[in-house]
Amino acid sequence: MSRSNPKTGAITRLLQVSRFLKPYTLRIIAALIALVITAGIMLSIGQGVRFMVDQGLATESLDSLGNTVIGFIGLTLALAAGTFARFYLVSWVGERVVTDIRQAVFSHVIELHPGFFETNLSGEIQSRITTDTTLLQSVLGSSASIALRNIIMLFGGSTLMLITNIKLSVIILTSLPFIVFPILLIGRRVRSLSRKSQDRIADVGTYVGESLQNVKTVHAFNHQQLAKQRFDRFAEQAFETAVTRIRYRSILIALAITLVLGAIGAMFWVGGKDVISGVISGGDLAAFVFYAILVAMSLGAISEVYGELQRAAGATDRLVELLNAESLILDPETPVSLPDNHQGEVEVKSLTFFYPSRPDHAALKDISLNLEAGKSVAFVGPSGAGKTTFFDLILRFYDPQEGGIYIDGINIRDLTLEDLRRDIAIVPQLPTLFTGTVRENICYGNPDATHEEVVAAAKAAYAEEFIGRLPEGYDSDLGEGGVRLSGGQRQRIAIARAILKNPKILLLDEATSALDAESEHVVQKALETLMEGRTTFVIAHRLSTVIHADLIAVFDQGRLVEQGSHNELMASSELYSRLAALQFKEPLVG
Repeated sequence: MSRSNPKTGAITRLLQVSRFLKPYTLRIIAALIALVITAGIMLSIGQGVRFMVDQGLATESLDSLGNTVIGFIGLTLALAAGTFARFYLVSWVGERVVTDIRQAVFSHVIELHPGFFETNLSGEIQSRITTDTTLLQSVLGSSASIALRNIIMLFGGSTLMLITNIKLSVIILTSLPFIVFPILLIGRRVRSLSRKSQDRIADVGTYVGESLQNVKTVHAFNHQQLAKQRFDRFAEQAFETAVTRIRYRSILIALAITLVLGAIGAMFWVGGKDVISGVISGGDLAAFVFYAILVAMSLGAISEVYGELQRAAGATDRLVELLNAESLILDPETPVSLPDNHQGEVEVKSLTFFYPSRPDHAALKDISLNLEAGKSVAFVGPSGAGKTTFFDLILRFYDPQEGGIYIDGINIRDLTLEDLRRDIAIVPQLPTLFTGTVRENICYGNPDATHEEVVAAAKAAYAEEFIGRLPEGYDSDLGEGGVRLSGGQRQRIAIARAILKNPKILLLDEATSALDAESEHVVQKALETLMEGRTTFVIAHRLSTVIHADLIAVFDQGRLVEQGSHNELMASSELYSRLAALQFKEPLVG
């Protein structure tokens, strides 16, 4: 992912976040009003302190003291009510906006072309959507409000200090540049370290996800200790980066406290002498001290919040990168629609494709092939010959640099992605099942399917028998990735899903090569049901699949080198004969 330009990053972040704030303008205005009112009440307390000292204590009048206390209690209740309104409104907006950002980021990411995820780790993306948005929520929900309130009190307190006593104010205000400059200087470093810290946390999340998803492999190789060591390394790297960030933030806060309280100490000395000499009253000094402490607390809070804001800025950068990531596979500006009665004939014309990461090596080179509707073709060839790449291209996970793929005479690049993929189903070698029930996984092929249609698809896929033995039938939870099913059972769920989708074009990617003989027999029957009447492309490692295909296409080093039937190729193609002898698991039939 591209990194933000430091000169334009701040503007970009503001624009990105502001559009999420816009729908809640009225609530934000109400929160700001409550914030201003509470800040004003807090500032007015200083005048109450002055009145209490000069009119209540100095005059030794109980009535004056009582009236002052009643006024103070009234201000306190108003402050509490205003603080409640401010905190509730700001927190609500923070939660709502972050939820909107999460939804927007996920909605954008899930639409990106699959090639995007080959260079961007899913664990890091997950960290950005969860961890980074949580950090942003804490800023929008509290830190921003604290910063605004303290900025108001900083300027309000400074103004009232000047009104109360100019000489004492000069002592306090002259120290401000020495406080603000370190905050700005160290804050930049904090932001850079915050971004690195979030990246290290993402590394931790990525490794945890990979290890837990493949926990059986970890145990099978007795690599638990190695996994612990690698996790410890990632965790320690995240810790070291975080400690560096914390050190800078601690320096920032300590420096601000030292300078502010040092200035207040000097003010006490000068102000105390003025009270003793009768230049100012005790109430004036008390009010001034109140405002000075208020200003000091505001600066301390701002310095601390500034570090949080810088940390959030790093997180926002990462989220903005995801929102700005562009998909390389887009719908055409003026799409063409497949006719309702289209047949599913597929023609490949002079197809050439290079992966973006390997621009000097053609994954497919000048491929031409025609498959009539309802027919089947078996792709045969060594590993890396380009068979799976063709599947990626017909699904438009990538676009070829030359040539094209046509369905019923229409270039697939002229179709919308939804229109194209609506009529294509794929059954991979290792099917993907999602956490959820049997019904939910089968309905992935057609979310609007009725129960009767789901059952019919399961029967056609020879899955009804084992589904009936599950504790809750179609409502049985399959666990993460369908872990509670065997390989053959997962494969039949995937076939039922494809049957329920009812596609015109079918892609079978070595759908039986990972199964035992008994499971293969059942799955093969399910596949025959699925293939009936559909245009089918099969990546085959089994002879039984190959000899029943209407056409066999032999690939080698990205080229289509031979086409024909099994017997024709056995007689004419040395490569096919060698592949048949090496790869096909059944005895060869001449």
